[in-house]
Amino acid sequence: MKRFVIPTRVYSGIDSLERLERYRGKKIWVVCDGFLAKGGAIARLLAHLDADRVSLFSEIMPDPPIATVVAGIAQLQSVRPDVVIGFGGGSAIDAAKAMVFFGRRVGIAIDTFIAIPTTSGTGSEVTSASVISDPAQGIKYPLFDDAIYPDIALLDPQLVVSVPPAVTANTGMDVLTHAIEAYVSTGASDFSDALAEKAAQLVFRYLPAAYATGDCLRTREKMHNAATLAGMAFSQAGLGLNHAIAHQFGGQLHVAHGLANALLLTEVIRFNSADARATKKYARLARLCGLAARQNDDRAGLNQLLNHISQLKRTVGIPAGLGALGLGAEKIRLATPPMIRAALSDATLTTNPRPASDNDIGAIIGAVI
Repeated sequence: MKRFVIPTRVYSGIDSLERLERYRGKKIWVVCDGFLAKGGAIARLLAHLDADRVSLFSEIMPDPPIATVVAGIAQLQSVRPDVVIGFGGGSAIDAAKAMVFFGRRVGIAIDTFIAIPTTSGTGSEVTSASVISDPAQGIKYPLFDDAIYPDIALLDPQLVVSVPPAVTANTGMDVLTHAIEAYVSTGASDFSDALAEKAAQLVFRYLPAAYATGDCLRTREKMHNAATLAGMAFSQAGLGLNHAIAHQFGGQLHVAHGLANALLLTEVIRFNSADARATKKYARLARLCGLAARQNDDRAGLNQLLNHISQLKRTVGIPAGLGALGLGAEKIRLATPPMIRAALSDATLTTNPRPASDNDIGAIIGAVI
């Protein structure tokens, strides 16, 4: 028996922030990073709220560490807000999710938790996952619990028109990875497949345009929607080996999450294609996205998917491998054994379509150096 639950209410479009006006008079606590706290985006948010009743926690950094979550919970206990808003990219929303989750468990009454993404990538605004890092151990910990879902997600494409091309590329490839991994996951269903298919179609069609012309609201809206659709898909179906390794690239080598996924994607697909079911689904996705002819057999469809992903990565400026990021060969060599161990115990690996050994993971890492 499979289960399909999406408890988060989603409001999308350029007028979606107007939904905040029903919280005027409420005590609001916003979790964001320091850059957003000082920029125009926060002003757009505050325009719909009573600014004198808003408190900010702006200590968010990429790959939010446990210490940041602890500091946030301490401030949450002090402020005791009616509404919490996670505002920013995946790191801000993941941190806010963890703070609200643990805050509620220790008795802090929060009426509403709202997620407002400012990048089109993680889909964190509609998932039951929160990824927190432990810098001392160089490990990322994905937390999964239905209580982590935000109550509301607001998708405003105006918040992402200023995202730089490189970030657009990385986050867009993150969306594609979410969609593809959810599609071939052992936890996939007809319901999650529908979401993953649409998300992948949107990425192949609109990511190059979003990368090249970032101020097009229609293009940005399509990518913003794709991120949320893919988030819904993997929250229901699970992820796989791509994320199990990417989490370690982030924890050990500090590679941006979307970029890590992009570097690994074709190698992981090749590895998983030894599974007949996975190959059939990869080929089906290629046909649905218009990348392969319907009369092509599954192997040809798989190859077309791989070719188009490689072309997409080149189009949006994804580096060829870890070496192109300026990471020394010795640093990568020393980090590889702990990355392999951590990937084998990563929760996302459990729904990969094909079991992976330590040698398998080592070979995939070696292929993207």
